Amino acid sequence: MTATSTAHGDWRGVAAETLDDARGGLAAFLRARSRRLLGSLLRPHRRTVGGLGVVVVLETAAEMAGPYLVKVAIDRGIPPLIAGDGPRILLLVVAAYLVAALAQAALTSYFVRTSGRVGQDVLYDLRTRLFGHFQRLSLSFHERYTSGRVVARLTSDVEAIAELLETGVSQLVFAVLSLVSTVAVMLVLDAPLALIAVASMPFLFALTAWFRRQSSRTYRERSAAVALVIVQFVETLGGIRAVQAFRREARNQAIFEEVNSRYARANIRSTHLAATFGPGTRGIGSITVAVTLLVGAHRVIDGATTVGVLVALLLYLRRLFEPMQDLAQFFNSFQSAAAALEKLSGVLEEAPAVPEPAPGTAERLRAGPLDVRFEQVAFSYRPDRPVLIGLDLVIPAGQTVALVGETGAGKSTIARLLARFYDPTEGRVLLGDVDLRGLTTPDLRAAVVMVTQEAFLFTGSVAENIGFGRPDASRAEIEAAARAVGAHQLFAGLPEGYDTIVGKRGGRLSSGQRQLVAFARAFLAAPQVLILDEASSSLDAPHERLVQDALHTLLAGRTAVIIAHRLSTLDVADRVLVVDGGRIVEDGAPEELRAAPGAFRRLNEAWADTLG
Repeated sequence: MTATSTAHGDWRGVAAETLDDARGGLAAFLRARSRRLLGSLLRPHRRTVGGLGVVVVLETAAEMAGPYLVKVAIDRGIPPLIAGDGPRILLLVVAAYLVAALAQAALTSYFVRTSGRVGQDVLYDLRTRLFGHFQRLSLSFHERYTSGRVVARLTSDVEAIAELLETGVSQLVFAVLSLVSTVAVMLVLDAPLALIAVASMPFLFALTAWFRRQSSRTYRERSAAVALVIVQFVETLGGIRAVQAFRREARNQAIFEEVNSRYARANIRSTHLAATFGPGTRGIGSITVAVTLLVGAHRVIDGATTVGVLVALLLYLRRLFEPMQDLAQFFNSFQSAAAALEKLSGVLEEAPAVPEPAPGTAERLRAGPLDVRFEQVAFSYRPDRPVLIGLDLVIPAGQTVALVGETGAGKSTIARLLARFYDPTEGRVLLGDVDLRGLTTPDLRAAVVMVTQEAFLFTGSVAENIGFGRPDASRAEIEAAARAVGAHQLFAGLPEGYDTIVGKRGGRLSSGQRQLVAFARAFLAAPQVLILDEASSSLDAPHERLVQDALHTLLAGRTAVIIAHRLSTLDVADRVLVVDGGRIVEDGAPEELRAAPGAFRRLNEAWADTLG
């Protein structure tokens, strides 16, 4: 699949996801799921979070003391100065003001440092969970959930939550406490003047409710759009060889510009919303201050209140509307983080298609070669398209079996079921006397190793890639594995020997060299059952001769299943199974099947014609 087609597939997937989110019932479920995720992340820090709540209350109290102390200074500190009684009261008030300011600064500093640490711990836990869960999820998930969307979950979605934890939560808590405490103090100081501020609150709440509705839709669109940008970018670069080989640069550029434009439009809409909400709250605040000043002046002249009370109320009004600006910023980060939480919680609640056995029920494998049995196994990737139908198969311990057949016959599916990348729809697969579903993943992976045609290599040295399945292996063991597959001289002759860096996906090695690294890796892992899924198809003639010589060593003492499209690979097989339409139609030794008229003979003749 090309990067372009993959991106289009993800566009449909992300668009469908966005439409689903808009549905009321599912949206409510997703919100509950998001709360469960956030709760599980914060649970280890609940004592610290509770302590931060106390700090917020104290900080708000210190903040509220400022305007009240100004009122006391004006009404009770200045008159004695005018009367010549000295500045004692004013100095006490100023000292109290400074203490409150210093206390607020210290509490704010503590809150920011502690909440930042908690936020980073939560993000560390979230990233760790995601990475581990993505590794545990089965192939069926990764075949429909492409790498671009995985990267989007690990980058943009986690960053959205990071923004919420680092600034959004503190803004919300401070804003709510500030609003409540400010209104309460204003009502105590001068209820008639405070009611002017209270009268403006319905307009603020209406504006806030409108902003929340609009921003919710906009941020969902933005979350979907940024996922498309990441998908197109990652998939195009991942398939850059195909893109350049088929001259798809211009078309991919056009697609990227389209999804990038969609992301830009979503950002512009969110900016327009913020540009309406922010000035709107400031406008309501300015009108409220003006009305309060006008009415307050008349009350001062009439003796109904004091100048200090009026000044304090004006200062409190400023602190009443400032939190609304913080709420605007909070809603920005909240909507983005909420959409991200929904997607991340959905991924984390995705159940593996091949679950682990219940604790205490896992079974153990016996030592030595193991026999393999398929008992009435049926399997389909899609319900309407069965691939295997009632398959019965016994492979004795230590036997090497070759699976042959036309493309789509079911050979690779048999190998994938044996490696337990999938579970059968019906029936069971046994290793020794143990159903694969009764084995833990570490036990299964130690017993069964699969070498595929792709021979995927990770960025690192040749030695590191050979030791991938056994990180504790010594250099001597790694080189011994390479010798066993006949590749020691080849690897030793590389520019830096076994320390040669293979590059991205092994791009600095030839396909044959990559395959030999994969064979050495499998030999070092020392499995009881080895699966070679078309593993020699990418070898050139010199490398193929090396591998043919090494296969006898590699297969000795273990059960093996080989899927091959080359005649030469069958020479190491004890038995050949011809697969057609999900069933085994012929079974026997290679020489017997070549001599008898049938499907294998026809395949054998077709292979011979391609070589002739």
